[in-house]
Order: sequence, then structure tokens, then C-alpha cells
Amino acid sequence: MGFNQYHEPPQELSEETRTLARIFASLTEESEAINWYQQRISVEKDSDAKAIMENAQGEEFKHFGMDLEFLLRKLPKWKETLEPILFKSGDIVKLGKKGEKNSE
Repeated sequence: MGFNQYHEPPQELSEETRTLARIFASLTEESEAINWYQQRISVEKDSDAKAIMENAQGEEFKHFGMDLEFLLRKLPKWKETLEPILFKSGDIVKLGKKGEKNSE
């Protein structure tokens, strides 16, 4: 993604919006890294190599979580929408509908 992450002229965006764009890019990159490790882990035969990859993937989970938490703190609408969904048991679609109602 690099510096082509903007859809508007960067100089016209506020510093806060540019910071959020960096975190959104980071969240995407962490998600991709988690996926790549998952694929590697699923085919790796060597138990030592697999353990190293699992450890590395755990770091990516942490980074993803930190990025998400930053966004939830900075974007109240996100928090309102996601609180009824995240870390809850039950039907995910029904929880999503509840979150959607919170953001209206």
C-alpha cells in the first residue's frame, strides 16, 4: 500500500485523518500477516518451524488488537457499533444488527 493510501490529496487532510489512515493501513497489514502465517502454519511439517511461525503470528494478533483498540478509542461511532458484537457469545448476525442500531 505504501503512500498510495490516500483517496484525497494528503495536504488537504487533517493530521488526525492522516494518523487514522496510517492505523487503517497498519490494521490491514497486520490482518494480511495473520493470514499469511495461518497459511504457512497449515502446511508446515517441521514442528520447530511451525512453533516459530505460531509465535510470530501471535505478535501479529497483538498488533492487530492494538490498532483496533486505537481506532475504537478515536472513533466513538466504531465503538458504539462494535461493542455489542465483539467478545459476545450468540448469533453474530443478530449481534451485528444490534450494533448497527447503536450506530444509527
